[in-house]
Amino acid sequence: MTPIKNPKKLIEVALPLDDINEAAGKEKSIRHGHPSTLHLWWARRPLAAARAVIFSQMVNDPGFERSLNRGMKKDLAKIERKRLFEIIRKLVQWDNTTNRAVLDEAQAEIWRSWRETCELNKAHPEAATLFNPDHLPAFHDPFAGGGALPLEGQRLGLESFASDLNPVAVLINKASIEFPPKFAGQPPIGLLLDHDRQSRIEPDWSGTKGLAEDVRRYGSVLRDRAMAKIGHLYPPIQLSKQTKGGTGTVIAWIWARTVKSPNPAFSHVHVPLASTFVLSDKAGREAWVEPVVHGDRYEFVVKKGKLPASAKKGTKLSRGANFQCVLSGSPIEPKYIKEEGGAGRMGSVMMAIVVETNKGNDFIAPDDEQIRLAALVQPEWKPEIKISGSSQYLGILPYGMTRFDQLYTNRQLLALATMCDLVSEVRDMVEVDALKAGLSTDKTSLELGGRGGAAYADAVATYLAFAIDKGADYWNTNTTWMPRGTVGHLFTMHAISMSWDYPEANPFSSIHCGFEEGLNWVAKAIERLPGVGVGSARQQDAQTQEMSMDKVISTDPPYFDNVPYADISDFFYVWMRRSLRTVFPALFGTIAVPKAEELVAARHRHGGRENAEKFFLDGMTHAMHRLSEQAHPSFPITIYYAFKQSDDTDVGTGNTGWETFLEAVIRSGLAISGTWPLRTEREVRSRGIGSNALASSIVLVCRTREASAPSVSRRDFLRELKEELGEAVDAMIGGAEGVSPVAPVDLAQAVIGPGMAIFSKYSAVLEADGKPMTVHSALTLINRMLTEGVEDFDADTQFCLGWFDERGWSPGEFGQADVLARAKGTSVSGVKEAGVIEAGAGKVRLLKPTEYPAEWTPVDDNRTPVWEALHQMIRVLRADGEGESGRLLAGMPQRAEPIRNLAYRLYTLCERKGWAEDARAYNELIASWTGIQAASHEVGHLGSQTKLDI
Repeated sequence: MTPIKNPKKLIEVALPLDDINEAAGKEKSIRHGHPSTLHLWWARRPLAAARAVIFSQMVNDPGFERSLNRGMKKDLAKIERKRLFEIIRKLVQWDNTTNRAVLDEAQAEIWRSWRETCELNKAHPEAATLFNPDHLPAFHDPFAGGGALPLEGQRLGLESFASDLNPVAVLINKASIEFPPKFAGQPPIGLLLDHDRQSRIEPDWSGTKGLAEDVRRYGSVLRDRAMAKIGHLYPPIQLSKQTKGGTGTVIAWIWARTVKSPNPAFSHVHVPLASTFVLSDKAGREAWVEPVVHGDRYEFVVKKGKLPASAKKGTKLSRGANFQCVLSGSPIEPKYIKEEGGAGRMGSVMMAIVVETNKGNDFIAPDDEQIRLAALVQPEWKPEIKISGSSQYLGILPYGMTRFDQLYTNRQLLALATMCDLVSEVRDMVEVDALKAGLSTDKTSLELGGRGGAAYADAVATYLAFAIDKGADYWNTNTTWMPRGTVGHLFTMHAISMSWDYPEANPFSSIHCGFEEGLNWVAKAIERLPGVGVGSARQQDAQTQEMSMDKVISTDPPYFDNVPYADISDFFYVWMRRSLRTVFPALFGTIAVPKAEELVAARHRHGGRENAEKFFLDGMTHAMHRLSEQAHPSFPITIYYAFKQSDDTDVGTGNTGWETFLEAVIRSGLAISGTWPLRTEREVRSRGIGSNALASSIVLVCRTREASAPSVSRRDFLRELKEELGEAVDAMIGGAEGVSPVAPVDLAQAVIGPGMAIFSKYSAVLEADGKPMTVHSALTLINRMLTEGVEDFDADTQFCLGWFDERGWSPGEFGQADVLARAKGTSVSGVKEAGVIEAGAGKVRLLKPTEYPAEWTPVDDNRTPVWEALHQMIRVLRADGEGESGRLLAGMPQRAEPIRNLAYRLYTLCERKGWAEDARAYNELIASWTGIQAASHEVGHLGSQTKLDI
């Protein structure tokens, strides 16, 4: 077989990580117009990260073989790499997502690399199919989810393909990459309604602007028709005399769940389970509800003024489902509440009404008419679909909420069902208007690839259904009232959590949770979609799909058991199906989202953790094998994995899901050539180390392992690991030209790349008994190599490292210290002479940085271990700042790199052991290193003959 000449891609060599991470972090605060606001999906990757990864996996690294001598090639590579980094820095900025000049520059670079690759392989027998210089390979993501990766592939000029088993995800991808290009440049066809404040006349209907405007216009029609049907259930309300009377629009009714009092004297009364009575905590506008007891009954009154402490805790006694009876003060325990809920005896009581006035929100007590109005509503249809999943993610299950219709008030059910039914009615109106406007009379549906008036109507209907889904996220009984004056939505996390008190929002109000505002969010997201090229999304199982053939692949698979996508996406599916079943009959053919084949390690579905882990490993191995077989041979595969630090193990910071995922990747026939730590979540665990938070995702860079790959012994693997890992770590710590060093908190993850590159390039690493080494064992060895160090520090420092690993700052027996010192080629007395330990009375203890002498200078010290130099630097940094630390470093320039390297080693060791405060000290030094070095250069490297005035 003729070998393919594959230049290394930029992502296999270097990335401007800091710039990508910074842009990804900023993007999380972008709301209006961001594609994530088109429809909610869980654990999306930021567009900045997706765009940078795809670009860098398609662009050749400048260091690949050229007809130049080695020196010239190295210099050219540095210059060219720096230029590519500048393109990425511009590319990842949110403001540049629609900047045509920036996108054109990036696309030109992709084409340049592709034509170089085609030129190298023009003699290959499959050149005509694999290496056509006039056609870029297409992109595919087989676990498309929320669609960030396919969207960015399309934005970078590639034909983009997405597939997922979950129909909700498939429709999100269709709405993002498939529908917009079909109707790009189409002016709006709907009538501009006089009262529609969101609509406007645009002289330019390029791109997706016309489609977005029609979604606004027909959404207004849907809202008006819904108001005509059920508006009487949301009447204006009489305001209090304090607000000068008149009427106002209800924003929300505030309810609390109830159970019968466990006190026998009041067991005939339902009492509230309220986590708080606070309505507003805004300064000068504080308000709360107060239960007033009258014998065996109670009523709520609204109070205003300074908030009492009792208002903040409601009827809660402590965390969880622990409450007290407002009538008797008797405790209401979780077990009792679960029993009542499971028996269907949990109720609700209205506590207050939030009303919109011209002076802001007002709060009034409920009256009999409002309570009667809510009780009268009886929906004709409701989604009586069983909620599947584990109570780990579904906190509602233990309280008897086992069907989706139980998550809503009757008024909410009627509102959602009414709007869903109107989607079909408005869709038909759009089709009639489209034909009048001159769109094609082709009746082919959008699901079957149509592009005419019927398909356009299907597209508008889809986006209207998305707006209703936005409403469903707010119009349910598991939301929360935010005392700042807003309604919180259900999915604040990857779960359906229990809410004890909740707002029933008015869908016709003008605030953020109303239908009109949700519609506007959807329209703004549509406006910023690329709407160019070709896009296609299909429902396919990643284990059997064939869409990846000869495509560039970047994917974001499920994360072991992190997110139960199928279980929680049923929440939206039941309403989508009601709205769009006739539009997408194949996609919504099942009652609920398919679950049996979903690649998630769900214990409840597979009979325990062991079976779930095996299901995930086997299924993910098959899925990864499909990618290995089908991916275009000229490009690495990039795979995101959300690294969740669930526990500390002998591997360091890790979890079973991470190890199982790596095992699946390697078993599939892929070799890992790199790992990049990316900060792709708004919030990540800091493990008590302040702002030094762990990168929330790792991007694996993989290529198919050679079929002829040999096996290797454990001894040879360790030898190769020691030879190559040290150089890789030094490069990460030092940073490539134009790139900041890998953050210390990310080093343990980043080093997995070069370590697993060695491990995975072999068919097997054989243990002494002939059995293949496991991924767990390999990770343990890689981590040990990192924490123990592959650098040759001086003997005193080697002793300190070993003693610190064993004892920390605590004293230990002299005999043990003596044995360790001899093994490291030094002595306890010698280390004591160096000034880094205290030894006496049969005990040995390392000195803390605060115990080091303040008058110390390196030029006067004839025995300065790197350990001493590092901890003196920490002492000075904390006491006097970067400037004085730089002056200290100027007296020992030859120790600069060893000091920094040792700080990284010690940070990793402390982080693994959970020594947060010590880890913080080493991280602070590393974070300040640039400033320290700059100060050092200002002083000048004075050498050992010059005494510093410090």
